[in-house]
Amino acid sequence: MAKSAFAAIVGRPSSGKSTLINALCGAKVSIVSPVPQTTRNTVRGIVNRKEGQIVFLDTPGFHISDKKLNLRLKDLALRALGDADLVLYLVDATREPGPEEESLAAALAGVSIPLTGVVNKIDHPEAQPERAMAFIKEKLPKAEVFEISAKEGKGLEELIDHLLAKAEEGPAWYPEEYYTDQEPVFRIAEIIREKIINHTREELPHAIFVDFTASRKLADGSLEASCDIVVERDSQKGIVIGKGGTMIKLIREEAEADLAELFDYAVKLRLMVRVDPSWKHDDKRLDSLIF
Repeated sequence: MAKSAFAAIVGRPSSGKSTLINALCGAKVSIVSPVPQTTRNTVRGIVNRKEGQIVFLDTPGFHISDKKLNLRLKDLALRALGDADLVLYLVDATREPGPEEESLAAALAGVSIPLTGVVNKIDHPEAQPERAMAFIKEKLPKAEVFEISAKEGKGLEELIDHLLAKAEEGPAWYPEEYYTDQEPVFRIAEIIREKIINHTREELPHAIFVDFTASRKLADGSLEASCDIVVERDSQKGIVIGKGGTMIKLIREEAEADLAELFDYAVKLRLMVRVDPSWKHDDKRLDSLIF
């Protein structure tokens, strides 16, 4: 029989988890931005080889904070370990290990499933892979450690071979042509959110979410999708819209271009901006956004 496994990718914010899962799958599975904790859900990316199938779970960055949103994201990252057969602990070679790294390593020390340490960003001029390697070996001595560059694609095939060797025999969970199981509604909202974050990250890094409201198929075969961009304050609404609507137009055009690469039909976006000052404190809303 072929092998199969679910592999959770965990690490501090901005360690490169989403870049890694996109590189492993050869397609855009997770949105990427320089803003910490861009990932708000456990996103699945699927890698198929003749030896078997690995389903990667991209998780939110492990961040120490008492804010409700951050606590939800931290809990989601740890809960993903319960759904996994393997764990990849991603460490950024450009940053010195700090309290978050210590806390995450302590949590991983109690995990009973196979654990692999992954030192990322070794191509960066400020990288100190030896420091990251020494930290992993000290805190998690049983972990095998690999050095990679997710951005440049270095060391990824060796990492996949290692994970397949660790996986147990079992059936593939997804058809061979799948590289993710995300619903189109989720993917559309996430691509829009990525564009907003990348263009407004100095003004509103975690103050937005995208609410998919409606869709319809058009006569030309394209999909018209209506979404609300929800912000916390009126001033943020102006930032997203931009002078004369220039910013929201740019967000729409870039998102539509990305979506054209993901789907075999065009997606035409209708974007509105609304203000909800309390959305990050609404448990029902957080339940719908973080899962």
